Amino acid sequence: MAGCHTAVSNIVMSIIVLLTLMIITPLFKFIPNAILAAIIISAVVNLVDIGAIVLLWKVDKFDFIACMGAFFGVIFISIEIGILIAVCISFAKILLHVTRPRVALLGNLPGTTFYRNIKQYPTAATIPGAVIVRVDSSIYFSNSNYIKDIILRWLTDVEELNKESSLPSIQHLIIDMSPVIDIDTSGIHALEDLIKSLKKRGVRVRITISQFV
Repeated sequence: MAGCHTAVSNIVMSIIVLLTLMIITPLFKFIPNAILAAIIISAVVNLVDIGAIVLLWKVDKFDFIACMGAFFGVIFISIEIGILIAVCISFAKILLHVTRPRVALLGNLPGTTFYRNIKQYPTAATIPGAVIVRVDSSIYFSNSNYIKDIILRWLTDVEELNKESSLPSIQHLIIDMSPVIDIDTSGIHALEDLIKSLKKRGVRVRITISQFV
C-alpha cells in the first residue's frame, strides 16, 4: 500500500516497528484511554465488512452464525473465546454435513439434456414415472440411514402428488452417485435395503456413477 516493490520493505518495516516499541510506546502511557480507544476504533472500523456479512447470510447460514459468534465473542468476552466459538460452530457444521449430507431431487431443464436440482432451478421438470436423485457426499455408517430415509420420503411425496395430478405412478428410481468418492459397508447395506424395499413396491432402481449432463 505504501508503494514498496521488494522484500527489503519488510526489513525496513521491522526496524521501524522495533524502534516504535522501544522508544515511542512508553510515551503512550500519558495518552488518555479514551483517545487510545478512538485510535483503535478508527484503525479497525474498516475491518467490519457489512457486505461480506450479508453475503455469508445469503450463501451459508452456518458461516454467518460462526461469523456472528466470533464477533460477539471478541466484543463481549475475549479474542480467544471468540475464536473458540467460531471453531466450535465450524466443527458442528462439519458434523452436520457428515450426518446430514445433501441429497438433491433432479429435474430436466426444458429443451436441454441437463438435469439439475429442482430447488435451485425452478424450471427443471421431473420425469413422469421416474424419480432422479443425486447424493452429494460419501456414504458412511453415520449418514447411510438418513440418505435411505430421505429417498423413501421423496418417493412417497412424489407418488402422492402424481395421484392427485393423475400422473403415472413411480416405476423407476435413478440414483446419481457421481459425487460419491467413498462408501463403506454400512452404506452398501443401506442401498441394498433400499433396493429390496422398492422392489416390493414395483420400483426399479438404477445406480449410476456418471454425471447427468
